[in-house]
Amino acid sequence: MTRISVELIPRDADTLLRDAAEVRDCFPAADTLNVPDLMRFPLRSWDTVPLLHPLMPRVVPHVRAIDIDPDGPLPGLDQDDLREILVVRGDPPADISRRTFPNSSESVIRRYRREAPHLAVYAAFDPYRRAPYRELEAVARKKDAGAMGFFTQPVFDRRTLDVCMGWLAGETVFWGLSPVIGPKSRSYWETTNHVVFPRDFAPTIEANVAFACDAIRTVRAQSGHVYLMPLRVKLSRYLAPIQDGIA
Repeated sequence: MTRISVELIPRDADTLLRDAAEVRDCFPAADTLNVPDLMRFPLRSWDTVPLLHPLMPRVVPHVRAIDIDPDGPLPGLDQDDLREILVVRGDPPADISRRTFPNSSESVIRRYRREAPHLAVYAAFDPYRRAPYRELEAVARKKDAGAMGFFTQPVFDRRTLDVCMGWLAGETVFWGLSPVIGPKSRSYWETTNHVVFPRDFAPTIEANVAFACDAIRTVRAQSGHVYLMPLRVKLSRYLAPIQDGIA
């Protein structure tokens, strides 16, 4: 059965709870929330699990591998409701005084599988950051380390989705979708994540909703999963018409 997650930013507990309630009310197709761990906010992703669990049955916090002390405890293992976790390598912090560690995603995945075998551990897949064969080599290493599935960087057109679905055929995958509204949003993805948009890409809410509906139907047909990352847009403005389009 296809699962649909919505990614929420953990700015603070009150805002996060309001956002989660809005997702529940305007987008009942969602059965999961995933939460990145962002250094600019004090609320850690794994600490959102008990907050969000009453509103959504499944919560997948992200853990940054470079933040984990090899000699310290793994984050989140004190949360009784934690069942799934996404391990990403993480970008270096803007604050150079913040301590990081030379961990790979694979080494942290391996630790979680060894110390918390009850958890489902996911890894990241990014079709844009390097040559596809390099990314698929990383997929194999993460699987060997114990990853049971993948969350992708968002994809923005049907051709990229189809190609990547072929590459990851047979894997458990949450396919990322995110609205790109206006030139600033497009520039962010091009500059930060090296996304190459198709020539006819339209940065409008209508076009983004239409693509999300088409992508969800495509993924559902292959028994895959989806997560929506509603950046820089009101949640209901993006999610409510998608709910209508896939109902």
